[in-house]
Amino acid sequence: MTTTIPANLVKELREQTGAGMMDCKRALQEAGGDLEGAKRLLREQGLAQAGKRAGRETTEGLVLARVEQARGTMIAVGCETAPVSKNEEFRAFTDEVLQLVDREGPDAVEELEGKRAELVAKLGENVVVRGAARFEAGDGEMIAAYVHPPANKIGVLVRVKGGSQEAARRVAMHIAAAKPLFATRDEVPEEAITTEREIYEKLPDVQSKPDDVRGKIVEGMLAKRYFAESVLADQPWIHEPGKTAGQALADEGLEMVEFARFALAE
Repeated sequence: MTTTIPANLVKELREQTGAGMMDCKRALQEAGGDLEGAKRLLREQGLAQAGKRAGRETTEGLVLARVEQARGTMIAVGCETAPVSKNEEFRAFTDEVLQLVDREGPDAVEELEGKRAELVAKLGENVVVRGAARFEAGDGEMIAAYVHPPANKIGVLVRVKGGSQEAARRVAMHIAAAKPLFATRDEVPEEAITTEREIYEKLPDVQSKPDDVRGKIVEGMLAKRYFAESVLADQPWIHEPGKTAGQALADEGLEMVEFARFALAE
């Protein structure tokens, strides 16, 4: 026999959990009218739904950053659609992630797994913390951040030595647009360089040249194609393409220590 559930109990469960009216009614019926039991059922169902949605792409969402004194924090939380990225509960969750990472560091994100799963169940689409970073400035260092408006789906956090706050922010803007993988050539793994060389060596334009010039041609390609695309110091400076980012940093008296870049649509 189906348990009759009072409408006020359904309303109370809905207010406490945010679940749909019919889901609340079914959970209360399964729990025999027990409010706490129904809440537990809804949470279990939510976790199961979150697992089913885990593989979906999250190219929408928000990147948030905070810089205060000697510390900077940035997080990226992805969702599936633009409307959800504007949802109040989604935005409240991203704020909570930012505050937690700022307080306890990137690894603390795991503490919000339960809330993330519940949000997935409530919103009906996948929600993922795509990135989290926190930098602490040492002596002579500063932190700067840039989040690209108006969508706020690309963000950069940098830690630099020397220069000014405005100069550091311009570097962050460059990184947001130019997408470097490394700060300098020294950071590029030797295996990656070897792989690129082997690719260029096999190109018809290289194979057709005399043996004694092939090496120089390959090194030129490596500099102009791979390093100029992947290495910050070698990239054309977006604010003045006639110089490299490395030259621009030197002109500003800046030295890159580390950076993080999050882009939800990539």
